[in-house]
Amino acid sequence: MTIIKQEDVIESVADALQYISYFHPMDYIRALGRAYDAEEGPAAKDAIAQILTNSRMCAEGHRPICQDTGIVVVFCKVGMNVRWQASMTLEEMVNEGVRRAYMHPENRLRASVVSDPAFTRSNTRDNTPAVVHVELVPGDHVEIMVAAKGGGSENKSKFTMLNPSDSIRDWVVNTVPLMGAGWCPPGMLGIGIGGTAEKAMLLAKESLMLPIDMSELKLRGPNSRIEELRIELYDAVNDLGIGAQGLGGLSTILDVKILDYPTHAASKPVAMIPNCAATRHAHFTLDGSGPAYLEAPDLSAWPKVDWKPSKEAIRVDLDSLTPAIVASWKPGDRLLLNGKMLTGRDAAHKRMTDMLAAGTPLPVDFTNRVIYYVGPVDPVREEIVGPAGPTTATRMDKFTEAMLAQTGLIAMVGKAERGPAGIDAIKKHKAAYLMAVGGAAYLVSKAIKASKVLAFEDLGMEAIYEFTVQDMPVTVAVDSSGESVHATGPLVWREKIAKARALEKA
Repeated sequence: MTIIKQEDVIESVADALQYISYFHPMDYIRALGRAYDAEEGPAAKDAIAQILTNSRMCAEGHRPICQDTGIVVVFCKVGMNVRWQASMTLEEMVNEGVRRAYMHPENRLRASVVSDPAFTRSNTRDNTPAVVHVELVPGDHVEIMVAAKGGGSENKSKFTMLNPSDSIRDWVVNTVPLMGAGWCPPGMLGIGIGGTAEKAMLLAKESLMLPIDMSELKLRGPNSRIEELRIELYDAVNDLGIGAQGLGGLSTILDVKILDYPTHAASKPVAMIPNCAATRHAHFTLDGSGPAYLEAPDLSAWPKVDWKPSKEAIRVDLDSLTPAIVASWKPGDRLLLNGKMLTGRDAAHKRMTDMLAAGTPLPVDFTNRVIYYVGPVDPVREEIVGPAGPTTATRMDKFTEAMLAQTGLIAMVGKAERGPAGIDAIKKHKAAYLMAVGGAAYLVSKAIKASKVLAFEDLGMEAIYEFTVQDMPVTVAVDSSGESVHATGPLVWREKIAKARALEKA
């Protein structure tokens, strides 16, 4: 009979979470490398190059792939012949592993989990508790799958109760464009079919732990109806032309994974959960011999991609920026930002707009300034700032009118598209929205040469910082006329792909 020790679980979970914070799964890297080689959209290819370069940098430097180091999700399959040498519950063991991983002094990870979610939303400071799923299975060992799920992709999760005769394909193809690009494509889609509402969602989440094998599947051909559906959905979603970061291109997803379960005759529950460019999961087995440590991948396996700024990129001096310069930018322009830039995201924007509504002066002057929507990882060793990639910009849409109308702010930097309210405010005030690549947080952080807190220090990573940046890469996503590349880019590529498909059939 196998005896599993408490400390072995804790140490194994902690090691796995540190591991996935800086090592992409190699199946993802291989698939992304193929997507890079095939990509024809210049903006999308540049974005994939940044993601691949960032991934290699993180693997070398053992720093997080993304500043959003996720909420931890764990699937435990416990053999029924196992005995435990433990005073903690299994969930408590997992949470202690999370605590150790996220507070590791050499690679401290961002704590994003909040308690009392409906009201005070207080940060737990150590990223606990994890979301733990336990299943009893035959056997004498324990299999554990750990994942760190970023908020940008998790927030795009979808669920529907279809009629039994409804098309799953149609629902997926109609729903993916509604997800925008805040989930940081190219990634993968996990789909759960059947059971009940909660079972379908669980199936979708668990399917994201499966290996990426779409190229192998298409090469050998499907062996089941589920595999046929996987291929059909993969092709249909990529034909939408959404592309990397929603900029328009050939690769929106790298794979579709599907798990199903029997359901009621009157029901067809379908859940869909995306994984982002910071795909992070690992699997290990405890057999009583001690902790499980994951072997580091071979760095030579990364594609030979070394992102450099485009020769066409326009250098911008943030310290002398004017509304006239902002108005000269065109959608799709690549910029390199230099000088001093402010930061702020949800909590800071809420506090500032409340102050504006109350007639209270703001602690920071935003006149002719740019704000970066970011919550960075704490720095370690000689770092100025930890990984500092953009957060989803649409969450700030409801604050944009007040900020642009009352503060003198003239441009914003974030991730993915802006919604109608944000674009209307940008157009009205002749401002601009610039997009940084989600999934390139460590690469972006290297452009930050100085950092200091200016206001709201109590908000931690959501405080208002002033960054001094050098050649920080961004793309003009919404110009002063309100034109958005996230609207025009995918349309252009959808038409190109449709024409190519028609020629193939001719």
